[in-house]
Amino acid sequence: MNASRPLRRLIILWMALNSLLAGAEAFSPRYDPEDSPVWQELKKTVFEQRAINASANNIIRLDISSRAEDASIVPIVLRTIEPQKPQRYIKKLWLVIDNNPSPIGVVFNLTPESGRADIETRVRVETSTFVRAVAETNDGALFMDVKTIAAAGGCSAPGGADDNMANMGKMKFRLDDDIELNRPNLAKLMVSHPNFSGMSKEDKRVQYVKHLVVRYAGREIMSADIDFTISKNPSFNFYFLPTEKGELKAEIVDTNDLKFETSLAIKPES
Repeated sequence: MNASRPLRRLIILWMALNSLLAGAEAFSPRYDPEDSPVWQELKKTVFEQRAINASANNIIRLDISSRAEDASIVPIVLRTIEPQKPQRYIKKLWLVIDNNPSPIGVVFNLTPESGRADIETRVRVETSTFVRAVAETNDGALFMDVKTIAAAGGCSAPGGADDNMANMGKMKFRLDDDIELNRPNLAKLMVSHPNFSGMSKEDKRVQYVKHLVVRYAGREIMSADIDFTISKNPSFNFYFLPTEKGELKAEIVDTNDLKFETSLAIKPES
């Protein structure tokens, strides 16, 4: 999966950058999010100083708790407002956690086939930080929503005794409602994978899901380039827009180049 290589290079860049900034002034939610040193560098290298609309509630909203109960499993929702239509849609979503060892946690690539660009997942948060959702529309415009969260130790937390390697790669879809044609339908993909970050004192293994692609009836719904920011046993809630019966299929690749897939036959209500 060559699409994940740019993200892997960025992971190395940002881990090095965070080391350089380790002595910087402690985070405070009172600071202007634009003053974050990591964000300033990211704007240069990833977004090439393009204009980013920070008053983006009509395009993208980020939902995350202001304080993590468990910093290794923090629910997060990237919520979009406009429907996905061929003439105008969100084509890319970045999840950025400024003070994580690897700030670019995941990059989602989306299509009009989703019908709706909302994504829900769970993330690790290492320390108190700004969290950002950046959306790019198909005309190249950028929009951002920013929140703060108080957290500690999410990336370096031990995996726990339930990391059953025998189940690694098992995947399944869950649909909570009957599927209807020609409207966005919600689906959940659940993946059994330890997503080892390598940062735990008890376990230095590094092995995590690095790429995901979801298709319906052979057409891509979304793909994602991922790092260890995503919690163990990753799950993703997303939408897809069926216009006919077909197969919902997901494929993942991890950092050891192990490949796994699952599929579900969809017979929508008329």
